[in-house]
Amino acid sequence: MSQMLKQTPSQTVGPYFAYAWTPELYGRRPLATNRLATRDMPGEHIRIEGTVHDGEGQIVRDCVVEIWQAGADGRHAPGAAGFGRCGTDDQGRYFFDTVKPGACDEGHAPHIAVAVFARGMLSHAFTRLHFSDETAANAADPVLATVPADRRDTLIAKRAEVPGGVVYRFDIHIQGERETVFFDC
Repeated sequence: MSQMLKQTPSQTVGPYFAYAWTPELYGRRPLATNRLATRDMPGEHIRIEGTVHDGEGQIVRDCVVEIWQAGADGRHAPGAAGFGRCGTDDQGRYFFDTVKPGACDEGHAPHIAVAVFARGMLSHAFTRLHFSDETAANAADPVLATVPADRRDTLIAKRAEVPGGVVYRFDIHIQGERETVFFDC
């Protein structure tokens, strides 16, 4: 008599096996990288960096942050910056070396789509990163317009000129008083 299989218990989104999600932390070749831009890629080369925090404001050490973006011309095409993945380190930090995306169709401001995967979350969370130096484009963006005005700053990466280039700071708060705005997808 064959035994009927039962549904497995619910699990969090992980990361289940960090060596599969972020193998570079274990000395293996990455499946996806946080260095999206090659030297010859057109556009303004930038670094996006930040930390991930839980509902109590504590850093999240084993989180995975993924990004999807257009190239400098605003198109999602071969040779554009595209897709990247980065695990947070012991201080909850992540970074991406990429190019600043151009404005997309339909009035959307330059932005980067972000997904966050963390232990204890039943589903990954989606958000968008907008740029602090795109004030006019952000004001006209149809997605930002759906976010209450007092919460929009959680979606804005702050620009800084540092030795070596331009850095945009984007801290992610999964819950709590400073929670980042997340979207249903």
